[in-house]
Order: sequence, then C-alpha cells, then structure tokens
Amino acid sequence: MSRSADNFVLPPGQALTDKFPLVGEQTAAPGWTPETCRVVISGCVARPLTLSFADLLARPSQQRVADIHCVTGWSRRALAFRGWPLVEVLAAAGVTDEARYVRFIAHSYRAHDTSLSLALALEDTWLVHEIDGEPLSPEHGGPLRTVTPGRYFYKSLKWLAAIELLAEDRPGYWERVSAYHNEADFRLEQRFDEARISSVETVAQFREAADFAGWRDTVLLKARLGGWQPRTLDLSGIQAKACSFRNAKLVGVNLRGANLSLSNLEGADLRDADFTGADLEGASFAGADLRGARMIDVALSATRFFRDFANGKRLAAQVDGLAIENPHGLLETQVAYLIEQGVRLV
Repeated sequence: MSRSADNFVLPPGQALTDKFPLVGEQTAAPGWTPETCRVVISGCVARPLTLSFADLLARPSQQRVADIHCVTGWSRRALAFRGWPLVEVLAAAGVTDEARYVRFIAHSYRAHDTSLSLALALEDTWLVHEIDGEPLSPEHGGPLRTVTPGRYFYKSLKWLAAIELLAEDRPGYWERVSAYHNEADFRLEQRFDEARISSVETVAQFREAADFAGWRDTVLLKARLGGWQPRTLDLSGIQAKACSFRNAKLVGVNLRGANLSLSNLEGADLRDADFTGADLEGASFAGADLRGARMIDVALSATRFFRDFANGKRLAAQVDGLAIENPHGLLETQVAYLIEQGVRLV
C-alpha cells in the first residue's frame, strides 16, 4: 500500500521546510533499542499480543509517501516512510466490537501518549521504522514510531511501546497538558481546544500579578496581552500559548524556560530579554525590538523574525546584538534573514 503526496496544498498557518525539525521529547526512556523494543497490544482485542521489533521486521513492509504538518507551523512535503499499516498489525489481535478508539503509549520519561478514533487510525496510521530509506533515528522516535499523516504531527507518537484499544476515548499527553485539540485536523486548523481559552478574569489576574511562581503550572491560552507591562521582570517558566503580546513592554524580562509557542510578539519591546531554554515554536517576532536579547538553547521551529505582505512590504524584527546559540528547528528563510542582519547562529 502506498500513497503519494501529489496535489499538495499548504494548510493554513503553515510554512514549508526541507528540514525535519525535532519537536517534543528528544530521547526515549533508558533501555530502548531495536533489541529491547516491544509493542504490547491490549484492551478491546480478542487476543492480546506482544510483538518484538524483530517480529515486525519479519513482516513484509510497505512504503507510504506523505506530507507532515506540525502544530507549531511547519510542513514537510513527501517524506517516504516505510513500515506497516496499523490495520494489518492489529489483524492478528482481533479488534472487538466494543473498540472505538486507539491509544498509543511511548517508552518515554513521561509515558507520553495520544489517541485517535479507531476508524481514523485504521485508515491513516502506520507503524514506521524508516524515513527516506534510512533507519528512523532515536531522536525522531526510532526504532519504531507511529505516523498519522492526516493529523497534526503531535498525533504521531515516538518510541511506540503499547497500543491499547478503548471503548471510550482517553485524550493524550499534549491534549491534557498543552490544551491541544483532540481532533488535530490541520485542514481545519484545529491546533487548540477552544473550550480551554483563558477567561477574561484569568487574563486580568495574570496581567496584575506581581509574582508568577503560582502561574507556572497554568497554561494561558489565547490571552490578549497587547501593550502589557508586567509588574516584575521575572516571567521565567510561564506558559502562554497562542497569546498576543503585540506592542508589550518587556524590556529586560526573564523568560527563561517559558513556553510562548504560537504567540504573537509583533512590535513588542524585548530589548535585553533572556529566552534561555524557552519554547518559541511558531511564535512571531516580526517588528519586535530584540536588540541585545539572548536566545540560548531555544526551540525555534516555525518561529518568524519577519513577515512579508502582499504589497511587498516587510515587517521585520530589530536584531542588532541578538545572541542565538544552539537553536532548534529554525527554518531556512529565517536563517537567511538573520544571517543577512549579521546575527551569528552558533
């Protein structure tokens, strides 16, 4: 079985890349190798199974050419995956009539998991061990991961250890802790669960906070923080996803370890801000003042430092003295812009 990636249409809010940016966890929990990899199939099945990686390799594999789309805003065309359709792997277990959902569980530090409707998973999910003719690297989920091309990539699980057939859904790790949408259809731009958007009252409390220690376990989602000037410079560890910080006054703020993924920081004054260890995936800094700011060991996949308009104008960040070291996932157009502006990417 093979499907091509012909008739490609870039989904809304996405940018093309020839890279395969690393997202999520980078390493499996200890002891996960081709020799130790096991996939336990349980739940609503007639015959629970445990398959070793060698058992899977003994099966005839197939190629699936597909596009992938990350929720943070990057898309990669026509990756050639090799492996086995889930529908064939589950056939020996005998899925029972009670099964409505499939849960996938990773051999990761957080036992990361995700779920799909059974109908979608049987149609669109593969277990893969190769990409573009090479063995799947450990940081991308090797030796074995799932790929569901029809959904944002957080529905594709690294380091597959278990498959559980469920009568009722059990939303996965990113859906629980990051408010990601449980359906994840990129054609509908289902990035976040709209029911979990931060209330006006919550945003008002956040704006007036003098200490953010109590906020670091709270996901602020789609909050309007335009023009905001916080009462403290210590914003380390906050989680503000898909929020608007347009024209915010954030000179010298400490944003170490913060998660600002998919947030709009256009026009913000971020001179001398410290983003060390932050997650800035999909964030826009177009028009922001980043002079003297530090981005050390940061996640930058699909992050934008400029934005072009149809009339030929460009809204670009001020990046004099911006220090970027060990960036992860910075896309090609943004690399070219930063180099043109004299930013050294170490």
